[in-house]
Amino acid sequence: MFQFANREYLYALLIIPALVMIFIIAWQMRKRAIKNFGDMKIIKVLMEDVSLLRPIWKFGIAMLAMGFLILGIAGPQRGSKLKEVKRKGVELVICLDVSNSMLAEDIQPNRLERSKRAISKLLDELQNDKIGLIIFAGEAYVQLPITTDYAAAKMFLSTVNTQVVPTQGTAIGAAIELAMKSFTTDIEKNKAIIIITDGENHEDDAIAKAQEAADKGIIVHTIGMGLPKGAPIPIGNSGRSNFRTDRTGQIVISKLDETMLQQIASAGQGKYIRANNSQTGLNKLFEEINRMEQSEIESTAYSEYEDRFQYFIGVALLLLFLEFVILERKNKYFKGIRLFGN
Repeated sequence: MFQFANREYLYALLIIPALVMIFIIAWQMRKRAIKNFGDMKIIKVLMEDVSLLRPIWKFGIAMLAMGFLILGIAGPQRGSKLKEVKRKGVELVICLDVSNSMLAEDIQPNRLERSKRAISKLLDELQNDKIGLIIFAGEAYVQLPITTDYAAAKMFLSTVNTQVVPTQGTAIGAAIELAMKSFTTDIEKNKAIIIITDGENHEDDAIAKAQEAADKGIIVHTIGMGLPKGAPIPIGNSGRSNFRTDRTGQIVISKLDETMLQQIASAGQGKYIRANNSQTGLNKLFEEINRMEQSEIESTAYSEYEDRFQYFIGVALLLLFLEFVILERKNKYFKGIRLFGN
């Protein structure tokens, strides 16, 4: 496991491309100034000790040294020892609908993007809980196995879109069934499923699956992502003027099926919350999750880290020394050696 103790110093790396741009501009101005004196072939004869490439090499080495120096200051560390860490928390699996209807814009910017932002904020609130992510449309897939690695969860969440599931539809029951299989088998309680969808289920008996989950001690909550009046479904990135139509050419309006989601939550002994443009409901469900009895969860973590900054600082000092000994002008004793060209 590799990490930086002081990550905020890594922003200093942005200085390097800025300096490179300044150097390029200055180098172009210098070349134009030299050309103003006359023909370059004659100038090279008159200025035989002047090297055109050495300043570039010196600058490149200096920038490389600066990069290593900044990385060293950021405090690179390598995990050296693993240990089992026992924490108290709950296991949570989020089932996210990625069907085309989630592109409807009755919830801004659209149902899917608003859901992803809400899940990301939820991850910021979690501490000792395990979380998994399942995506579903006509079929359900595990996007992220249950874990305590919230950074990985955010990374996987950022890749979610309506194209990741090839089969369209809204198979809520399949998502619940897959979620039940995703939990840790040796823990029999403190498990919850949160289904985020517009509720247009056309594939299976989601209510029966929610009842099955409740019988196993798994609570099923639902969040209705959309408004009852509904909205048309945009096609790709073509803009709001182009929407999906049915066989008769009429624009399809995707409406929130609250009745279905209420029945699923009731069967799963959970709560149903309808999202709107001011709130998604995940915070309310998080309060419910915090009230659940927490069980002891084991996970593997690095307990000790060894500093590795000295290697980066050492390389930086070596490069600075190299930059110092390289002269911008040609050395008369080594004119025959063309290490840096001209």
